[in-house]
Amino acid sequence: MTRSGRQLHCATLVGLLLCLLTAFAPVRASGTDPDPWSPFDAPWFSTLDIAEGIPHSTTTAVVQDRSGLIWIGTIGGLVRYDGYRIEVLGTRNNNSPGLPDNYVRSLYALPDGGLLIGTNAGGLVRFDPSDNSFKVYPVGPQGLSDHKVYAISSDRAGGVWVATEGGLDHLDLASGAIRRVDTGKATAARNFSVLQDRDGNVWLGNNSGLFVRHRGSAEFVRETPVDQDAGTVLGDQIWSILQDRAGRLWVGSVQAGAAWRDADGHWHGVPGFSGYANGARHPTVRDMLEVADDKVWIATDGNGVIEYTPGNTATHAIAHDPAVHSSLPGDSVRSLLLDRAGNLWVATDLGVARTHRGIHTAFSLLPSPLDPNALSTSNVRAIFVDSRARIWLGLGAGHIDIIDLKAGRMKHLLLAGSQIQRGVHSITEAADGSILVGTQGLARIDPDTLAIENSIVPELHDKPVLGLKPDGDRVVIGTYDGVYRYDPRTHALEHLGHRAGDPASLASNTVREIVRAGSEWWYATSRGISIARGNSLPTSFTNLLHRRGDPTSLPQDYISSLMAAADGRVWASTLGGLSVLHQQDDGTWSARTIGTGDGLSSDNVNTVLADDAGQIWASLSNGVARVDSQTLAVANLGARDGLHIASYVSIAAARAPTGELLFGGQAGLTVIRPHWQPPASALAPLVITRAEVNGVLVPFGKLPGDGGSIRLDGDTHNLRLNFALLDYQAAMETTYRYRLEGFDQSWTDIPKGSAPSANYTNLPHGSYRLRLVATTQGLQPRTAETQLTVLVSPYWYETTRTRIAAAILLLGLIVLLVHLRTLYLRHQARRLQREIDEHTQALLAANRRLDELASTDGLTGVFNRRRFLELVRTLSEKSPDGVACMALFDLDRFKLINDTHGHQAGDTVICQAVEVITRHCRHTDLIGRYGGEEFVLCLPDTHLQQAHEIIERIRVELAGMILVHDGSPVMVTASIGIAQRQPHEAFESWLSRTDKALYQAKRNGRNCCALAS
Repeated sequence: MTRSGRQLHCATLVGLLLCLLTAFAPVRASGTDPDPWSPFDAPWFSTLDIAEGIPHSTTTAVVQDRSGLIWIGTIGGLVRYDGYRIEVLGTRNNNSPGLPDNYVRSLYALPDGGLLIGTNAGGLVRFDPSDNSFKVYPVGPQGLSDHKVYAISSDRAGGVWVATEGGLDHLDLASGAIRRVDTGKATAARNFSVLQDRDGNVWLGNNSGLFVRHRGSAEFVRETPVDQDAGTVLGDQIWSILQDRAGRLWVGSVQAGAAWRDADGHWHGVPGFSGYANGARHPTVRDMLEVADDKVWIATDGNGVIEYTPGNTATHAIAHDPAVHSSLPGDSVRSLLLDRAGNLWVATDLGVARTHRGIHTAFSLLPSPLDPNALSTSNVRAIFVDSRARIWLGLGAGHIDIIDLKAGRMKHLLLAGSQIQRGVHSITEAADGSILVGTQGLARIDPDTLAIENSIVPELHDKPVLGLKPDGDRVVIGTYDGVYRYDPRTHALEHLGHRAGDPASLASNTVREIVRAGSEWWYATSRGISIARGNSLPTSFTNLLHRRGDPTSLPQDYISSLMAAADGRVWASTLGGLSVLHQQDDGTWSARTIGTGDGLSSDNVNTVLADDAGQIWASLSNGVARVDSQTLAVANLGARDGLHIASYVSIAAARAPTGELLFGGQAGLTVIRPHWQPPASALAPLVITRAEVNGVLVPFGKLPGDGGSIRLDGDTHNLRLNFALLDYQAAMETTYRYRLEGFDQSWTDIPKGSAPSANYTNLPHGSYRLRLVATTQGLQPRTAETQLTVLVSPYWYETTRTRIAAAILLLGLIVLLVHLRTLYLRHQARRLQREIDEHTQALLAANRRLDELASTDGLTGVFNRRRFLELVRTLSEKSPDGVACMALFDLDRFKLINDTHGHQAGDTVICQAVEVITRHCRHTDLIGRYGGEEFVLCLPDTHLQQAHEIIERIRVELAGMILVHDGSPVMVTASIGIAQRQPHEAFESWLSRTDKALYQAKRNGRNCCALAS
């Protein structure tokens, strides 16, 4: 194929792909969805795949067990998931037969916490949680019809239906008896699905179509609807069947799409997804799920998920978008699940994905070249709402996107000429209705035709326009070169800038935003706020600046945005926090700053907006926060609120015409519904998901719940517990802590993002209470707690009988020993006295030597690791509030020294390194050898900055030290991690942070110091 031919072929493929995506793009059903943002609000999926431990990328089934854990079937095995840990079960080994076939086709959660597992070639298997065993049901006489199990469904009476390659079977769960069901001559042997509805009718998805055995009948008959498209569906191979909460029946076929049956028994096709329009075949419907009242997800093998509401004239496609990382991971969908916490799970050929359609406070609009309702680029720099309620987004590289909420679509523009490839910093509407765009100069867009006129003000041709604000018929323009005022009618251009040495001039020439507050004009600059009264270009300004030591002044002079509130206050976003300014009786302005100490996640505040109720919302460098306008209480949004973009740009914020708040970020647009409240729901349980007692796994069915107990017998008294809040949302934001009351002196906090677990060894006998606590973040923070009793049995020698017998025996032995000892001492007194005198001095010397050998490193003479850790731990326990720093040294590329010059040279390097460190130590400092080429130094009563200075001097001296060994120079450098102990911080946490800082120093290139956070 020629190059031009290949290009034509690629263009054709891209065109077909775009057409396909457009055909399945989200469509608003007219009059049914009141949310104008629904065409843009795509589900945000989080995916588990091979990288997280799934044994095979093709996931086939997903269910939730009685305790709330998620089980995932794959082609390569069975997975148990608690939100943090993926555990593969059923693998065959010498101790357990496991699953007869790793290809899991179907899963069914049992009331006892167990599972039924339908495999591709190994038949039906039951997982018993009482001993974590797998029981395989027989195939053949008195067993299943076939080894291939397609579906398992409840009979609503303590048994299940099993659809197989060779027929339909019924399993009695209590007795284990299997009965084959005669489905009649009209059916084929192969059955893909089965469902018993709430009226007692049994529906069979067969290779020959849909059949039903009505309640009270013994015969399966074919269902023959009047609707032609529905009839085509029901005559095809039926792969899936669903009954929704309203009693409607849904069926999905192999090639003919899907159909549904209303409460009156009438069948209907799904618009665009029923029958063979123009002979076209549809992808196989693998599963169906009611995700909300009257809303059903249809899982297809190739077209992702189709969302449909009965009565609508269009469907909504949810498909994989290779340009959007949060989209569905793959379009081949095999199974769906709505768990008890409201999460929707989608099993695909590229892992299992999870989303939560009930989270409506915030969502993200992302870029994609394949979706017409997606952004053009990721960097949203400016947002403006015009008089026609259209939302204008200024993006990077000259792109402008226009969101039309009424039409439910987006338009894309691209600047040209001098503005090409320039970021759009500001947008406003002129008096004549035209749209002015600030980029590298000023452009105008016709509001009707959207025709673009580039560089309309020649004087601003090469100046970045940062801010725009109408002033009657004129426009005030903020730049890096001061303020301009432009009259589009006369083309007159006025300029005003900072005058050096004049405190009444514009505070800075960098003007980022312009705000009108009553009769005043407020200018946000890089050196404070300038206020002009009456005239937008006055002869003098009132400047508000940061004054060191004055808490009523601005916290920092770099002002990124301003907002005039309805109550007369002005809110300012700064790099030192969010400042609220109010005017005092004498006309001056006083500031109150809200920062990290008040709950903000960052002091770098970019933009600030007020919602319709007057509440304040601010975008930060790492998220979005809500501030109560009266109490100034802070709440930071999180993933449980739908916030997934954590990086924002100054000034890019606006209030949508429908009341939503819009914040632009480097990764896209965040839309916030400030007044949405989640429906009342119970908090997901905090559950023990795995336990080991003395190294032995506790069967899942015997794990204690809240208020339960666990007993430790045996000879070691070791306990290890894994636990998790089973809402499967925002694992990185959920915080955990635990405490064993009666043993632990304080709570143990688990670092954010770490898998929550508790580990205890050699517990003394007694009764303890273990408390586990999980706390969620976001606008609706909640706390869940689980408690259980831990009973530790005494060792045999700790029982009462043993102690009494031991006391009696000990008393008799004491009497005997005293008598013998008395005789012996009388006989040997003089000889022993002489020996004692002779050996006393030798023993004292030997003890001193033994103590020295036990506490010091034989090569360097400093403390060994054990003694050093004992001393520092004692220091930490005696002074829990004391200031101290710890440094961990690692000689860089020490193995190379040993390999090149020999181990003797390596020993010499270690000794000289210790001598350098020791020379810089005080008499109160502690130094020890932590490992082969690792040393650790504790600096009591030393702050982090002091420690850094000391350690840096050591590092520099080490780097300058040259050892000559056998005529060859040997140079050595060190990577060093430094951490200051936090108040009441556990010693292990302190040491862990020091170790992480060391690894950061290595990642930074070695021969450097890294400070722990």
